Amino acid sequence: MVLEAVRPTGPKGGRRAGGALLAAALLLTIAPFGASAQTLTDALSAAYMNNPTLNAARAQLRAVDEGVPQALSNYRPQINGTVSAGAVGTNSRLVTSKTRPQSKAGNGTYPVSIGINLVQPIFRGFQTQNSVKSAESSVLAEREVLRDSEQGIMFDAVTAFVDVIQNLALVRLQEANLKFLSEQVKASQDRFQVGEGTQTDVAQAQASEAQAEADLASARADVQTARAQFRAITGLEAKKLILQPVGDKVRPKALDAALTLAQKEHPAVLASVHNVDVAIFNVKSLEGQTLPQIDLQAGLNRDYTYGGQSVGQPRYTDTASVQLNMTVPIYQGGLVSSQVRQAKEDLGGARVQVDLNRDNVRSQTVSAWYQLDAAEAAINSARTAVVANQLAVNGVVEEQRVGQATTLDVLQQQSLLIDAQTTLVQAERNKVVALYALIQAVGRLNAEALKLPVPIYKPRQHYEAVRDEWYGLRTPDGR
Repeated sequence: MVLEAVRPTGPKGGRRAGGALLAAALLLTIAPFGASAQTLTDALSAAYMNNPTLNAARAQLRAVDEGVPQALSNYRPQINGTVSAGAVGTNSRLVTSKTRPQSKAGNGTYPVSIGINLVQPIFRGFQTQNSVKSAESSVLAEREVLRDSEQGIMFDAVTAFVDVIQNLALVRLQEANLKFLSEQVKASQDRFQVGEGTQTDVAQAQASEAQAEADLASARADVQTARAQFRAITGLEAKKLILQPVGDKVRPKALDAALTLAQKEHPAVLASVHNVDVAIFNVKSLEGQTLPQIDLQAGLNRDYTYGGQSVGQPRYTDTASVQLNMTVPIYQGGLVSSQVRQAKEDLGGARVQVDLNRDNVRSQTVSAWYQLDAAEAAINSARTAVVANQLAVNGVVEEQRVGQATTLDVLQQQSLLIDAQTTLVQAERNKVVALYALIQAVGRLNAEALKLPVPIYKPRQHYEAVRDEWYGLRTPDGR
């Protein structure tokens, strides 16, 4: 997709290739890739691999994965070893009579106890089953949150990419405009010196030139801002950027198809559906606290006693125990009842959130679809305006040469041409942004759908690595 290049006429008539304005503003050019060229695929791939926000979202998902083995731990026994040591001193007195002194006896012992205890939950009011299901649903929801984060980063990368291209094109337009106006200043001064113009003509041309210098400085500042944003998102320094039609292959062909796809695949909708499951199982888990709790306890202890009657030969006693305990909740101060009611309200809110997200996704899809249509229409209109204004500039310059138009007429027509060219550049940019906004709205703006040449992050690998871990402090990647 290349903007048309039309050469304006120079200030004294005659076509000058050096005065080409729109040719300097080629935007979104599809060209053979050079060694130093950066394509949109390169930018998206770099963002997918390096973006810190996306990497933080992946780390968050890995943390949520750990909720499943934590819930599963309630199926397993808790085993604790105990060691205790102390000193016990006794002092006794025996009074034999009122007139005879008391006899005294002192004794000290040093008890030491070593033991191991086991607690095996047997029945927890179905809390464990529901906690596991809630944790698994949380993992599924967080995976969709990660997909949504990926879509956001991909869209930001696209926007940053085309913003750099747009602002570079605008700089070239302003540079060409400044060159044209500088020639107008020189031409008006030449005409004034030979008596064919006025000082007003010179002042008008100089004022336009000064404004063009300010516009150029602003455009260059916008380029640096866009480059900084591009680097923040992708980690790359913007060089020669080339936009190839990456998104065309996943663009929906019809609005109805786009709406159906959005409701089916958008991660925000799917995440909210999984959050409903989380809320349902949370209610059931809390209700389980009102049911009896049964656990098996077993212990083995050896108690040593040093000192006392067995100086030099410690005594010890071994104790083994096994018992089945049942706790029946009778009244819990209203705490659990309140927690259950609260969880049910959270469940109602989660269900409302599903409807809200469906409506938002539908709205975003419709908006993106018609924004894309509007951008395409704006491009056609802007191209027509550019051609017409370019012809008008050529004509008014010719009229100025023969005295039928003033310098102000030329300056005004040149301003209209620059406005039309700027509108065309912006419309081209808006079309690309609207296209990827539509792809994002239907849930397809991800590395897999775009077929980016990167290793796809697979969250299930970490989940399966930690789900059934009984012990171990290291993460699967060795930390």
